[in-house]
Amino acid sequence: MYRYLCLNPIAKTGLDNFTKDYVKTEDMHQADGILVRSAAMHDMELPDNVLAIARAGAGVNNIPLDKCAQKGIVVFNTPGANANGVKELVIAGMLLASRDVVEGINWVKKNREDANIAKDAEKEKKHFAGTEVMGKKLGIIGLGAIGVKVANVARHLGMEVYGYDPYVSVAAAWNLSRDVRHVLDVNEIYEQCDFITIHVPLMDATKGMINQEAIGRMKDGVVLLNFARDLLVDEDAVLAGVQAGKIRRYVSDFPNPKTAGQPGCIVIPHLGASTEESEENCAVMAVKELKDYLENGTISHSVNYPDCDMGICTSASRLVIFHKNIANMIAKFTSVMGWNNINIENMMNKSKGDVAYTMLDLEAPANESIVNQLKTIDGVFRVRVVK
Repeated sequence: MYRYLCLNPIAKTGLDNFTKDYVKTEDMHQADGILVRSAAMHDMELPDNVLAIARAGAGVNNIPLDKCAQKGIVVFNTPGANANGVKELVIAGMLLASRDVVEGINWVKKNREDANIAKDAEKEKKHFAGTEVMGKKLGIIGLGAIGVKVANVARHLGMEVYGYDPYVSVAAAWNLSRDVRHVLDVNEIYEQCDFITIHVPLMDATKGMINQEAIGRMKDGVVLLNFARDLLVDEDAVLAGVQAGKIRRYVSDFPNPKTAGQPGCIVIPHLGASTEESEENCAVMAVKELKDYLENGTISHSVNYPDCDMGICTSASRLVIFHKNIANMIAKFTSVMGWNNINIENMMNKSKGDVAYTMLDLEAPANESIVNQLKTIDGVFRVRVVK
């Protein structure tokens, strides 16, 4: 029997995928797995019984990844599950920025009591005249699940699309329209494109990447869209660019006092993945990841441990070991099995940065003594008997 805790409301469509072997709990000290969306977890004391955390969404800034790795807690996210919802809002944001729709709607609201509003609108609409996106150049920084979808739709809208991603995956490349121009220098996007949209994860290397220097390279009148993470953009530099006329519109899905209500800024209340479909897709994917790990030890879409999959165990026992990614660890694990006269039928070891994950299928049950011997090895964080 497994127990799971929901720190946020999780779509029923996802929870319905749990079988009778799973029970919901409100007590973290009883939970094997945790499902979360936006709840802040950095200050939480995670008890030793917690084995995994599944984030129903892509961003994991609210989860202490390093602390979890050191405790042997696998953290999953759901990349691509909300990609279509975000893609649609990016396109909407681009159209709102190009046609000055927001200011036009605000004018209508302000003059709603005017009996001659229809006639007056014909006079005033020239103030809200915009441009079409067809034929314009769109630069996409980051060709992941969302970036690829935005690129393909933009091509259908008749835009000339530039894509920058030095680490584009094989799957993304296969799904990307062949008409997208893949550039090797992000400066080409800054210098050539009328619209620029960012779709990269927030890391030390990307934090504040859209800064004064980058903006200085952009075309005059550029439209900048940020539906990825607020800290990717130096918003002081953006506001200066708007005031100077360098940036025509800044469209952001991350409201804060700095940009909310500012001229030239269209700020949306973080609606990128706020669709029924996205929430359901994320919930279904998160539950599947959590179940597969609890039942089989399989890791898929983890952000703090490597993906590792040996399928369903058909051996007498399966052990998984969380440990430092250092030399001679496998030899030490196999030595323990040799001392106990247990044969290893199948084995897999994967690493990610400073941590590693080893799966061992054994022809005899793993007893408490074997587990304790493995735990005493220097560099081991956790040993878990899956079967």
